[in-house]
Amino acid sequence: MIVHLVDGTYELFRYFLSPAAAYDRSAPPELRAVRGVVGSILGMLEEGATHVGVATDHVIESFRNRLWADYKTGEGIDPLLLAQFVPLEEALAALGVVVWPMVEFEADDALAAAAALAAADARVAQVVIATPDKDLAQCVRGDRVVQLDRRKREVRDEAGVMRKFGISPASIPDWLALVGDAADGFPGLPGWGAASASAVLARYRHLEQIPAAAEWEVPVRGAARLAATLGEQRERALLFRTLATLRADAPIGVDVDGLRWRGPHPGFAKWAERLGSAALHERADRLGVHRAAAAS
Repeated sequence: MIVHLVDGTYELFRYFLSPAAAYDRSAPPELRAVRGVVGSILGMLEEGATHVGVATDHVIESFRNRLWADYKTGEGIDPLLLAQFVPLEEALAALGVVVWPMVEFEADDALAAAAALAAADARVAQVVIATPDKDLAQCVRGDRVVQLDRRKREVRDEAGVMRKFGISPASIPDWLALVGDAADGFPGLPGWGAASASAVLARYRHLEQIPAAAEWEVPVRGAARLAATLGEQRERALLFRTLATLRADAPIGVDVDGLRWRGPHPGFAKWAERLGSAALHERADRLGVHRAAAAS
């Protein structure tokens, strides 16, 4: 089996910002992004996905805000978008899809936990994490756990992570600690850029293993300055790495078998009506009947 894990927060932002959604008058404005995501997940099921989980940031803030005051919050997010998280969670649950609405942890943590769970199951041939988020690159393992950018239709395995970042997936949190992550609200260390971080971590892998500049075995411009910065701000770098490290122990409360889609729940008909498309229910119901017949 193939397990599909979807970043619901990213999908909701994507459809909210989609020009096509702005011109779609069939769904009310407060549910247009929800309509887009639900239709997209249903399309994934119609294309053959059997085991699916969707993670959302039910609350934007998480335990990381207690570690770093400037970590991302819900401030500045369009209220019309923010108000669609709960309806999305409820509509997907009615569709029969497992949803992880995260509060103390983040959606990315749930995806990391689910990916680890699924990868440990010998019955699972592949785990597909549907998000382009660079944080999730740390979860990629060979071609068994991969990332999928659904918008670009690009799949990134471990070799793809190496090509993009110049480092292995295991070094992604260290790389983010050095270069920062503006989307998550931490700046990285002064002077460190993507190229220098990649060059150094390709050789030394983790922050603790980076020696003094005089001992570096890689030619990096400004090595002495970068090493001095790392020495002076090592504690901050380690904190940033903690922020960037996804929590594979996040509670998701389901096993691989629980991710199997078994058809829509009775309440999905009302949700399809609210979303302005009775066809959504018809499609889901037809697919559910087909899956049930095939399993019998």
